Amino acid sequence: DTGGLDIKPAASMLLMKKDMGGAANVMGLALMIMDAKLKVDLRVIVPVVENSISANAFRPGDIYKSRKGLTVQIDNTDAEGRLILADALAYADEEKTDLVIDMATLTGAARVALGPDLPPFFTDDDDLARDLAEASLTVDDPVWRMPLYRGYDKDVSARIADLTNAPSGGMAGSITAALFLKRFVTNAKSWVHFDIFGWAQSERPHSPIGGEAQAIRALYHHIGRMAG
Repeated sequence: DTGGLDIKPAASMLLMKKDMGGAANVMGLALMIMDAKLKVDLRVIVPVVENSISANAFRPGDIYKSRKGLTVQIDNTDAEGRLILADALAYADEEKTDLVIDMATLTGAARVALGPDLPPFFTDDDDLARDLAEASLTVDDPVWRMPLYRGYDKDVSARIADLTNAPSGGMAGSITAALFLKRFVTNAKSWVHFDIFGWAQSERPHSPIGGEAQAIRALYHHIGRMAG
């Protein structure tokens, strides 16, 4: 992820390989579920792009038409992850599933709010939120619920499209990103969004520096209980 035409500073690109952390964690969770042969109907969708400058790269001010039909005003080409994730969510939501889970290394704002070791999650299903909080304590896999505050919905609107991919002002960035994604899930009984860091910055007794599993043990525990 170079940031596209809104290019990142060179120092900010050094760890950009970690931007696949959400996809890696989803694939890890899927492997855990399949290995345990849990009785769930599992579907895994991994949207992947390279966000580099090229002759056909999208530009600030472009209007992008999503799979769901909602139009998105591109106000920052470095907010590309939510575009591909929104299309993946819309695709998943066409199945009318019981539970849609998405994980992404989506915003720096989530790290500012909670640091690298405490992944926030967003859902409007209070029962699911409670169950995930209990699961996280049971398996010592910390997560923290953040609000889908409707008062910020207006910040996701755009002047010449249905939505903007980068609300101005720079405040509540993880919440507005979650509110953006929520627009693309309308059929599933429950939906939860995890904004994870997925990277260990220093060595620990249980892990080296590098990619790190976050929230998937709690999710696995919850899904196992659902499956009976």
